[in-house]
Amino acid sequence: MPGLQLRYETQAVMEQRSVGASGLRVSRLGLGTLTWGRDTDGDEAAAQIAAFVDAGGTLVDTSPAYGDGAAQRILAELLDDVVPRTELVLSSSSGINPAGPSRIDCSRRGLVAQLDATLRELGTDYLDMWQVATWDPFTPVDEVAATLDFAVSSGRVRYVGARGYLGWQLATAAGASRGTTLVATQVEYSLLARGVEEELVPAAAHHGVGMFAAVPLARGVLTGKYRNGIPVDSRGADEAHAQDVQSYLTDSSVRVVDAVVTAADGLGTSPLAVALAWARDRPGVASAVVGARDIAQLTGVLVAEELELPAAIAAALDDVSA
Repeated sequence: MPGLQLRYETQAVMEQRSVGASGLRVSRLGLGTLTWGRDTDGDEAAAQIAAFVDAGGTLVDTSPAYGDGAAQRILAELLDDVVPRTELVLSSSSGINPAGPSRIDCSRRGLVAQLDATLRELGTDYLDMWQVATWDPFTPVDEVAATLDFAVSSGRVRYVGARGYLGWQLATAAGASRGTTLVATQVEYSLLARGVEEELVPAAAHHGVGMFAAVPLARGVLTGKYRNGIPVDSRGADEAHAQDVQSYLTDSSVRVVDAVVTAADGLGTSPLAVALAWARDRPGVASAVVGARDIAQLTGVLVAEELELPAAIAAALDDVSA
């Protein structure tokens, strides 16, 4: 919002972590902008980013695919007007273009064109983190690697990574490095989505790649809100997003959610806090990226950030969700 000023004082209380083997450091919670421009308007977004920075948060994740570009447009209005650009670690991606002739395009032409459009949209000269949005079977991995190197050497980005890669894809991309190494991979990772532990997690560790754990609350299922049905005001009741939630509402998830709720009761905290702390503190995770529809949801996340799970409870959750 042009001219909007929100007072805040940065209290660097949130732990900052290194991303993989790189020198980049980010807050162990990241602010996702998936809902911005869709469920979250500009004023709510301004309140969110101000509260996030006030809590010591630095990593803000966006994408030209979020809200068909609306998320980036809203974020652009907040940079420097609400929070200083220099206080943030801005992360975005290229490679998925819903409006293009081919939805996936990780060619040099496609990636650079989308990166330049993102920089113009955000009104910034560079991204702190730029990620290839998906694996493209039609673009040689050497071409993608050369494009990442070009983006860094031209000053457009500082660090590079990938989103949604499988273990073998990450290893292949890391091996094709042209001098600019992948330092991050962003994947869905939660108590209800642990499949990445089989191949991706060890591949990331071997290549010095840090992980951004996306969707750590499993679309809200791990907060316990769906234990007794689907609330009418939830995403599960929204036809556009119901399938995303339904994929987590399985028989096996019931045991996990019950265990999370039990642990929260014993610790005197919320199921959200327990589930988030578990994902945030998994080996190799540099940051857990969480989106919120409004400032009330984000406040719950920021309060939960203070929780450190006792080892016994973390182990019990490991067992029930394995």
